[in-house]
Amino acid sequence: MVFLREEVLGLGHYRCHALIHDAPGLPIVFLHGYNFTSDVWRDIGVLEYLERENIPYLAIDMPYGARSSCSPHTRDPDENVFVLHEAVHGVFGTIRPVIVGASLGGYIALRYCLEHPVSGLLLIGPVRVFEEDLVRRYSGFNYPVHIIVGTRDRIVNVEDMEKLAKLIPNAKLKIYEDAGHPAYLDYPGRFRNDLLELYREVLKG
Repeated sequence: MVFLREEVLGLGHYRCHALIHDAPGLPIVFLHGYNFTSDVWRDIGVLEYLERENIPYLAIDMPYGARSSCSPHTRDPDENVFVLHEAVHGVFGTIRPVIVGASLGGYIALRYCLEHPVSGLLLIGPVRVFEEDLVRRYSGFNYPVHIIVGTRDRIVNVEDMEKLAKLIPNAKLKIYEDAGHPAYLDYPGRFRNDLLELYREVLKG
C-alpha cells in the first residue's frame, strides 16, 4: 500500500508545501537549504528509496527558504522552529524523529533540538553552529549525530565541521571529497547510504 501524499500544511498562520510518507516506524524529517525546496530530496532519489523501504518521512518547505512554497516567509529562527514542531507533531504525533538538515536547515534543526526531543541528526554543511547558546548545549546531545561536509564547500569549511564534531559527544564527521556546499547533490548515492547508516544506528539504540 502506498502512503505518499503531497499537501499544504496549515501550521499556525503559515501554509507550507510538504511531501509526506505515512508508514509505521521512526520518521525522518528533511529540512532543505536556503536556496532549495523540499523537492530537492525527491530529485536526488532519496525519498523514492525510503518509500520502497517503507520508512516514513516528512519533507517540508520551510519559511526561511528563498524559493520555498511556504507563506509567509521569515528567517526568524524561533518562527521556523515553531513551524517545524507543528509539522512534526501534526504528522507524526509525539514520536522523536530523525532530522536531516542542510545548511540553514541544519541550523534550524540544531535550534529545534534545544527545545524538542529527537532520535538523531544528520547535518549537511550546517551554518551558524558556533552560536553561544548552541555551543553550551552540545554536550547534552545524547543521540547519534552525523555531519557531512564537502571539501569544496565555500559556505562552511572542513576545519569548522571538525570542531563541531568534537563538541558533540560521539558525533561522526563524513568528508565528501570534491563536493560543494550541498554535498548530497554531488554524491546522492553516498548520501543515501550515510542516511541509512545513521537511521540504523538510531534504531539499534
